[in-house]
Amino acid sequence: MGRVLAIDYGVRRTGLAVTDPLQIIPGGLPTVETPKLLAFLRDYLAREDVERIVVGLPKQTNGRDSDNLPRVRTFVLQLQKTFPSVPVEMWDERYTSVLAQKTIQQSGIGKMARRNKALVDEVSATIILQGWMERRV
Repeated sequence: MGRVLAIDYGVRRTGLAVTDPLQIIPGGLPTVETPKLLAFLRDYLAREDVERIVVGLPKQTNGRDSDNLPRVRTFVLQLQKTFPSVPVEMWDERYTSVLAQKTIQQSGIGKMARRNKALVDEVSATIILQGWMERRV
């Protein structure tokens, strides 16, 4: 069984999360600058057995497409071309940033650390992955 990798794709930064090899526990990976993302993924997938990639589907709270959706769809096409043997699935990411900020705030992390947008992206990717994992059960 391979890992499942979740991606919270952003214009500047991209949050990443991954399961353990048994797909029981999700955990965050370091946030990556988006222009360096494909290079990071090539390296990561060369080292780790990833059986599926889950990409956050950016929708507005009313269900309409967000402004970032065309960029995400283009990125998904790049993923499918670059890693043709790894299935790519999109997962609704509505409210993940809000949930990530609340989670960080409730964790007791200091005010300055809570302003770290890279941490919000990482936690958002973990929430996307957790939601995808819960759907399987």
